[in-house]
Amino acid sequence: MERMKIRAIGWSLAFCFLGAAACLAADPQMGTWKLNESKSKITPGTLKNTQVVYSSMSGEVKITADGIDANGKPSHTEWSGKFDGKDYPVAGDPNSDARSYTKVNERTLTTTNKKSGKVTVTGQIVVSSDGKSRTVTISGTTPKGKKFQNVAVYDKQ
Repeated sequence: MERMKIRAIGWSLAFCFLGAAACLAADPQMGTWKLNESKSKITPGTLKNTQVVYSSMSGEVKITADGIDANGKPSHTEWSGKFDGKDYPVAGDPNSDARSYTKVNERTLTTTNKKSGKVTVTGQIVVSSDGKSRTVTISGTTPKGKKFQNVAVYDKQ
């Protein structure tokens, strides 16, 4: 009898862990996203991320982005942190040295980029209800002081 109770508890714990893992894996933001240029409106002279990868690691999220910088040269940015609204360092972006993300709901994030404590970019990231695309709407100021607003549409790969 005791052996059956232990086995039942073991199976219950296993299913709880599997359920938690499935919930984390089901986050619609996670995955590889490729820019759909025909659906996007990106201000010339601003950073254009052509591929963005969201991955989960040890309770944090890692975001890597590859694209073209304001001067037309290849760019690579990396950010790791949580979607908790706190600033975490970002590498590779000349327009920011810290970035925060806040989870609004299952499919929506807000973001704030800062350079030396000053906000340079704010925006919203929304994954479509079917999970096949996401729209990133950002506005801010370039390092040269030019105001911009970009709408970038990405397709899930």
